Amino acid sequence: MSLPVELSNIFRSKQKSYKMVLVNSMIDTWRETHDQMLKFDDVARRFLTYYQYRESSGDVVDSPPSYLSTRWESMNLFQVRSLLDTPIEALRSVVVKQADGAFLTFANSVWSQGEAVLFELQDYANRELDLYHRHLEQGPSFSLKESLVHILQTYSQAKTETFANHDLGVLFRKTLPEQLQSLPFISEHIRIQGSVGQGNWATVPWLALMDTRITKSTQYGEYIVYLFAEDMSAVYLTFNQGVTKPIQERGRKEGYKFLQQKVAELRESLDFQGFSKDENIHLTEAGLGRDYQVSTVAYKRYDASHIPSDEQLIADLEQLMTTYQAYVERKLQTDQIEDPEFPLETVEENMDDEAVRGHLDRIQSYIQNKGFAYPTGLIENFYLSLKTKPFVILAGVSGTGKTKLIKLFAEALGATSENGQFTLIPVRPDWSDPSDLIGYSDLSGKFRPGRVTEVLLEASRNPSKPYFICLDEMNLARVEHYFSDMLSILETQEWRDGRIATAPIIHSSSFVQDEDQEVYGNLSIPENVYLIGTVNMDETTHPFSKKVLDRANTIEFNDIFLDQFPDEELGAGPRPEATPNRFLRSDYLQLVDAYNADSKDLISSTTEKLMKINSILEEIHAHVGFRIRDAVCFYMLYNQRFGLLAEDEAFDHQLLQKILPRIQGSSASIRRVLLNLMRECVDSSFTVNEYLEDTTSLFEGDKLKPLLDRAKYLRSARKIASMLRRLEEDGFTSYWLS
Repeated sequence: MSLPVELSNIFRSKQKSYKMVLVNSMIDTWRETHDQMLKFDDVARRFLTYYQYRESSGDVVDSPPSYLSTRWESMNLFQVRSLLDTPIEALRSVVVKQADGAFLTFANSVWSQGEAVLFELQDYANRELDLYHRHLEQGPSFSLKESLVHILQTYSQAKTETFANHDLGVLFRKTLPEQLQSLPFISEHIRIQGSVGQGNWATVPWLALMDTRITKSTQYGEYIVYLFAEDMSAVYLTFNQGVTKPIQERGRKEGYKFLQQKVAELRESLDFQGFSKDENIHLTEAGLGRDYQVSTVAYKRYDASHIPSDEQLIADLEQLMTTYQAYVERKLQTDQIEDPEFPLETVEENMDDEAVRGHLDRIQSYIQNKGFAYPTGLIENFYLSLKTKPFVILAGVSGTGKTKLIKLFAEALGATSENGQFTLIPVRPDWSDPSDLIGYSDLSGKFRPGRVTEVLLEASRNPSKPYFICLDEMNLARVEHYFSDMLSILETQEWRDGRIATAPIIHSSSFVQDEDQEVYGNLSIPENVYLIGTVNMDETTHPFSKKVLDRANTIEFNDIFLDQFPDEELGAGPRPEATPNRFLRSDYLQLVDAYNADSKDLISSTTEKLMKINSILEEIHAHVGFRIRDAVCFYMLYNQRFGLLAEDEAFDHQLLQKILPRIQGSSASIRRVLLNLMRECVDSSFTVNEYLEDTTSLFEGDKLKPLLDRAKYLRSARKIASMLRRLEEDGFTSYWLS
């Protein structure tokens, strides 16, 4: 016969060999006594005899817990009874204590299947024991000590080097998690995640081991984590709690109180022998340093100058993992994971920064295999623009594939019109208010939702999935008339319970009927909705106001390659892949969200460039404010984090997309501003005064080509040249006239 399902997986998660030996000891005791009620002392004696025999024979064997003894021969029955509490708890579905712990027995569901199942269960236990001991004989296939020493010795120097694709990043995110996962006491429920920062080097790098049954993020719940001191003087192995969500939801003061109360409860109820239980964990002088002191339940410090042997490091980790798993099992048994403070289903896993490049390569391949070609860097630019703010405008002449780009980009992420995650809304010329998008109340008072409202409602019910709304030819009508409300609401974005929330698109009090209030009342723009408009740049469409331009990245692509043909050997290519919203969601809403020691240099240099440009734009009252400064800085920071574009190329995109669309007119001041911006794009040797009266000579012969060849910001320089030519020929210029 084959083992029932409830027995066939009881040894999958191995905390040493205790569970297998306990089951064997119980079955051997039953075979001797033929009694279903097994004296605990008899089982414990057999359990101890097994380990003492292997130890005396020189066979590989688990060491006893260090807080009890160093060798099995010195263990007594009382100590064994204490040790067995953990495997008995882990096997609670099949092993039961009786008579206040004086007896052990198998659950009724086991006895009811007859004696044969016990013989097969013992065979299963022996097979797992053989595999386990074989693994012990081979020893770990890596050196945890060497990895820790390497990090402590090289991290400070690494912080002065390029962040993207650094070897230490690979060690934390891939190598160490894979190696630790191979340890026999790490169960299939444990997710191991390491971090050296997001785009910039972290002050305190970490490596966490989380049981996914109670937490999937270091932002909440309990887990084991290695924490490295900022000065690399030590690394701490800790039993810790996530601080982000408690502080976000309760405020720092109340969040600290909550964490300190949990620390006291956990220290009282769990076994942390050999670990420190105080607040003397020193990682950094500010910021997370205090958070870690408050949230750490227990820890063991390893000084950089004296890292223990692999055997000791792994024994410490195993001891702490045993305590952690006992806590998890207890929490699962009491259903404490249903705590509404930290609902699991609302927490998305972090998107690894280094995974972003892979996602974009897959998107690019998907689009190419559909037979479409776009300029180099466009996909990266489109992604960075969406990440910066969920409202992007694609501009260009008709037929360049703007709508197709949005549709294919969404498809590659698993968002299609079939599953409702991609919605195409053609804009009508007669739209003069938001009712066609948001909705209206009919004569009976019944609310008739617009298409956008329907998408927002669906997206709010599926927060982990991205939703795309494409407003096709959005400037056929005046954007300010039908879209102004949405733009204003986007500006109310704020962090709320760890998510981005906005003001409602329609307040609950505006609805007449109760059922409409219940469904649509206070519906806001969820953080997983992305609005993209397409624009044809010609004289038949309406211009944009600064209110619109300030809130969007305007991506222009007019390059048309008529000789670009589909590849005859196009294969199936990558399939669409459902991608979590974390890939696209903004991480920064205000500059304070991004401003830290690792980012301030890039923020400062970017701001200096914008200040120089602002001094030029002030002449025509087109200078930018804090909103655009923040958006440009966010774009530059994301680009640096993910290592997508060269810094000058990224700033070139922002100059083209956030600054130049604001310029239009016919005066001499417009010419002067464009010429001064051209000098910023090329170099200081460009003589503005030569062209102040007449720019015709700039376009004579090959004069423009060498100018563009040496341009620092090539795309912007080309656009400025085009705008200057239009000004010279027509007496009027605008970004929107090609």
